[in-house]
Amino acid sequence: MTEANSSSPARTRRNSAPPPRWPVLIGSAIAILAIAIWAIVAPANAGDVIGVMVVWISSNFGWYFVLTATIVVVFVLIVAFSAAGRIKLGPDHAKPQFSMFTWASMLFAAGIGIDLMFFSVSEPAAQYMNPPTGEGETIAAARQAIVWTFFHYGPVGWAMYALMGAAFAYFAYRRNQPLSIRSILAPVLGKRSAGWLGHSVDIFTVLGTVFGIATTLGIGVVQLSYGMHVLFGTPDGVSMQIALIVLAVAMATISTVSGVEKGIRRLSEANVILAIALLLWITVTGQTRRIMDGLVMNVGDFVASFPSMLMDTFAWSRPDDWMQAWTLFFWAWWVAWAPFVGLFLARISRGRTLRQFIVGVLVIPFAFIAIFISVFGNSALELILGGDTAFAEAAVNTPERAFFDLLQQYPAAPVVLGVALLTGLLFYVTSADSGALVLANLTSKMEDPRQDAGKLQRIFWSLATGLLTLGMLLVGGVPTLQAATLIIGLPVSLLLYLVMISLYRALGSEKQHRAGYIATLPGRIGATQTSWRQRLKRSTTFPQRTQTIAYLDRVATPALQEVADELRASGAQASVDRIEIDELEMPSIILTVHFDGAEDFTYQVYPVCHDLPTFAYRSVSESAEYYRLEIFSATGSRGYDVYGYTGEQLITDVLSAYESHLEYLRITVDVPEPVFTEALPVITDWQDDFQGPTTDSIAEAPAADAPSEKDTP
Repeated sequence: MTEANSSSPARTRRNSAPPPRWPVLIGSAIAILAIAIWAIVAPANAGDVIGVMVVWISSNFGWYFVLTATIVVVFVLIVAFSAAGRIKLGPDHAKPQFSMFTWASMLFAAGIGIDLMFFSVSEPAAQYMNPPTGEGETIAAARQAIVWTFFHYGPVGWAMYALMGAAFAYFAYRRNQPLSIRSILAPVLGKRSAGWLGHSVDIFTVLGTVFGIATTLGIGVVQLSYGMHVLFGTPDGVSMQIALIVLAVAMATISTVSGVEKGIRRLSEANVILAIALLLWITVTGQTRRIMDGLVMNVGDFVASFPSMLMDTFAWSRPDDWMQAWTLFFWAWWVAWAPFVGLFLARISRGRTLRQFIVGVLVIPFAFIAIFISVFGNSALELILGGDTAFAEAAVNTPERAFFDLLQQYPAAPVVLGVALLTGLLFYVTSADSGALVLANLTSKMEDPRQDAGKLQRIFWSLATGLLTLGMLLVGGVPTLQAATLIIGLPVSLLLYLVMISLYRALGSEKQHRAGYIATLPGRIGATQTSWRQRLKRSTTFPQRTQTIAYLDRVATPALQEVADELRASGAQASVDRIEIDELEMPSIILTVHFDGAEDFTYQVYPVCHDLPTFAYRSVSESAEYYRLEIFSATGSRGYDVYGYTGEQLITDVLSAYESHLEYLRITVDVPEPVFTEALPVITDWQDDFQGPTTDSIAEAPAADAPSEKDTP
């Protein structure tokens, strides 16, 4: 599957790595190691069991995979082109962290992988020789062969990536929750996401991701093994494949231990250049006119055919073996990769709107994929139509040979083969490296989107993934990996539905919060009177760490405490808590008012670090950073800074936000839109069964239960 290998996700900016989430790590590790050992010790038995399961799933749940893919495509398009598409992945005032060109380049790079090299030649050849319907080895079959390859590598899979990426980015950057699966499922699971239900979802996510990565590594192993045989004459077999797996594990381990991630990222960026060079070489030295004609025709055919292909289950013709080997496998593979690539896409997309994000993810990577498949696929078909039956048989029966066999037909073949082998090797190693990182993150208590898991966990997942890849290859090679991916994809696909429900509820809740805010806006205007000198001082002040902490201690805490005291006097369950933000080494102050059977009110004063603007005067002793004290509610940052407010002004702002929340609760009762039945775990420390409380309660309601633990921004 295509992977975000132009760079691994951003490395941590904290001195200490997050601790493991032990239930998830132990549960997923036991499952993966058990399957890997079973495959290695009893390959025949494992092959028989996998074969029976995949036939049963493809026969009985083919319709389900097709329907699920369609629902995901429709859902992300509705989100993109509805009013929700204007919502920022971050506070309303957030700006994209990357320019449009840089962001598009990273999306472009995310569409390239060693599996694209594998399928861009082998699938068109296979579809031409053995199409799902109609007669093979005809002009019509050749024309449709590229379209099927587009379909399997096109918008459907990228819609799954867009769904997961949008959910990750929305909850992380707009609601300030950790980049984790359980965070984005909070509106569905509620407080249960902190317990074993959340652990179970995480475990299934890890299992799907491991099998997706193992399938990609397995494809890379067999293809690179043959490429080395062609170029250097080395043996092409299990021994070389094992050596390549060991190489990937070793390189991922070296990257983890020695801190050469930047070097790996630079090399993976070079992959893009090398892939484009191969593309241009085939175009220029081949039948350029036919290639360009084919590209235009292929895109037109795909656009015209896509709606009917999307829900085609072949109810009457029943090509079950074909569906199992192609469409069902690809949909399960995309599902397995969705958390991995979605996490990468989220990390690079803060500040984009949902519409920009979804359209960019659907269009930009596929544009390159379509060009790559059309150029290499049509070149392969030209050889086959020209009478090269040996190439056709090899491409169908031993697909790992197709790409390198095609390159041997062009000028400067040894050099071109060397470039292709280097490109594939770098794709392979960076997939193993970034895969180990993401798996380690998924099994850690990630509180900060900028965090990454510790070295030992990443080393473990490098070894575990390599062991699973080896086990599946010993059972039956790439077909077994494909079958295993289809099996694990069935339960993991339920995650997509949970994510869609969660995102739908969150976006509906945000709409209602905004309606409550607007409804109470008239009463807020003019409420916080201040002199012009105070206003000028606030606009020209860029507070440092000590100033910010002093304001939180001397102004914000007493003000919120005064409001809480008054609310408790009137019978409300209110508390004020001080949350220590480890990565900033600063506190955050949160006022919580609990509502039985409805969403809690939260008002959090949270320090956000920014680079000091160039126009700001700074003394030599001052830092190059300053802090804004932004107000966060359940739906994320309100986008304004309260540093410099007097206690009375801050109280006025709290009351305005409280009135907005009451109006929101009134709207949710009167309007039958989705609402949360439990308080969102937003903006306070995350904890589970293996971590004790981390908040120091400043004040609590004397007769109320302790407030529930929630996620820290």
